[in-house]
Amino acid sequence: MLILASASSTRKVLLAQAGLAFRSIAATLDERVLETQALANGADGRDIALLLAEAKAKAIAAIHPDAIVIGADQTLALGTELLHKPADRTDAARQLDRLKGKTHRLHAAVTLVKGGTLLWSDVQTAELTLRDFSDRDRDDVLDREGDAILHAVGGYRLEGPSIRLFKAVNGDYFTILGLPLLPLLAALRDHAPHVLEDRPA
Repeated sequence: MLILASASSTRKVLLAQAGLAFRSIAATLDERVLETQALANGADGRDIALLLAEAKAKAIAAIHPDAIVIGADQTLALGTELLHKPADRTDAARQLDRLKGKTHRLHAAVTLVKGGTLLWSDVQTAELTLRDFSDRDRDDVLDREGDAILHAVGGYRLEGPSIRLFKAVNGDYFTILGLPLLPLLAALRDHAPHVLEDRPA
């Protein structure tokens, strides 16, 4: 059995489109507490993405020890500052203004866990630059995005109208969406080839 330790609709779509049969079970973790502790110990955005991905996978694997569990997480780093999913539209606008005209990094981590054992992990990074957009441009995009923006770190969705605010994107598209899919599929071929043979119901 293959389990995705996430309720992310984007990650579920990516796995389904790849033809994988899996269950989705969200891990219950206090991510901000883990992040704060990690930052205090000198971790950066890349480290934290990997830490959270592994923690999510292990939490679900403890309940389903016979399953192969995929853990995934993504962090947005503007220098040493980490941004999170916006609380509301006002917060989304604030985050976009913070990123305007600058380059930031998205770190996407993915892990495979069985029982209490980490089988594999990887972190991929993409660099994105927003253009120097106007308040009107920003508000128009937020209108078009609607509530979907509240589930997107940084206050944007590259796969949606938010693309209008960007100047440059350097990195793997799946990494930007929060799941480095090609490395994950390669790892499944190496560590759990049987899950690739199962077909979705």
